[in-house]
Amino acid sequence: MRKVILFAIGVLIITAAFVGAYLIIKSNTKEKPKVEKVVKTVFTEKVKNSTVPIIIPANGNLVAKNRLELYSEVQGIFQSSSNTFKAGQIYGKGQALIRINSSEYYATVQSAKSELYNLITALMPDLRLDYPEAFPKWESYLKSFDMDASVKPLPDSTNENVNYFITGRGVQTAYYNVKNLEQRLSKYTIYAPYRGILTEALVTQGTLVRVGQKLGEFIDTSVFELELAISKSFSDLLKLGENVVLNTPDKQTTYNGKVVRVNGRIDQTTQTVTVFVEVKGVGLKEGMYLEAQLEAKEIPNAIKISRKLLVDQSEIFVVKDSILDIMKVEPVYFSPKEVVIKGVPDDTEILAKSIPGAYAGMLVKVNEAPAQSQEKQLAN
Repeated sequence: MRKVILFAIGVLIITAAFVGAYLIIKSNTKEKPKVEKVVKTVFTEKVKNSTVPIIIPANGNLVAKNRLELYSEVQGIFQSSSNTFKAGQIYGKGQALIRINSSEYYATVQSAKSELYNLITALMPDLRLDYPEAFPKWESYLKSFDMDASVKPLPDSTNENVNYFITGRGVQTAYYNVKNLEQRLSKYTIYAPYRGILTEALVTQGTLVRVGQKLGEFIDTSVFELELAISKSFSDLLKLGENVVLNTPDKQTTYNGKVVRVNGRIDQTTQTVTVFVEVKGVGLKEGMYLEAQLEAKEIPNAIKISRKLLVDQSEIFVVKDSILDIMKVEPVYFSPKEVVIKGVPDDTEILAKSIPGAYAGMLVKVNEAPAQSQEKQLAN
């Protein structure tokens, strides 16, 4: 009897354990939530094909078109200048940039002039007797001879005998010797060929200047050039005289430039062609960084969209009856942020803003407000 009772109690305990376990498991079982189908709201726009200009962005630093590197061809002491010879000094056209002391060489020139004058004076009696028809010309030349001015050209003659006579007396040799000395004397003073500014000064007054020594740098501040590197695919589209819009990096100032030169050689490393744009304007300085927008060509029957909307470089999403679909397109030109494409019919409804996780066949809801309005709302 005792065994039966113990057995019955064991069975009850086991049964109670199973029942308790079942109740615990049942109480922890959660109902699977119902997944609600989410329909994403998208912004679209209808396509209107038109002629899209291809704008090529480029940038570079301004360089003075007219630049004069000052070198000395003679030796002497830097004596003076029309203005203070220092960087930033402005000189007008014709003003003396540098005067090198030439007193010693000037005396040499005057000595050569005196020798020429004496030679001509010595031949005058013979010229009067042997060639009286040529005498008046040489007499007039001798009377107008100025020791302080540049030597005038010798009188010309059609009589060969007169020319032989003049040459035999060494007059022409003395004349060209004087002209050679005068040319060298002119190198002791360097004049400004145009109005500009001194950007570099390497000597000061009293400095001993040697032959071949660099003295400074002088530039014209009225006209500059901008060197731009353009992809070779557009090199044949750029023509001389093309207008170029130039901007400062902050977009606050705009300048108008013009293509003046296009290099005929392609850079082997970058596969680009160098284009030179001439620009004038107030506030321009050498070394200034400018950004350019070059109008290369126009693409008819095309549209411009964000590069984010392009799928696999050749497809875009379109909306048909609230369902996304894929359309094959023809990319024509890629810019850093946009792409010009062809092959999209007019009035086709395309995405105006990319959506994450988009796929063909996706159910969407079209928002009537334009995408730009939504971006403004988000910004606010």
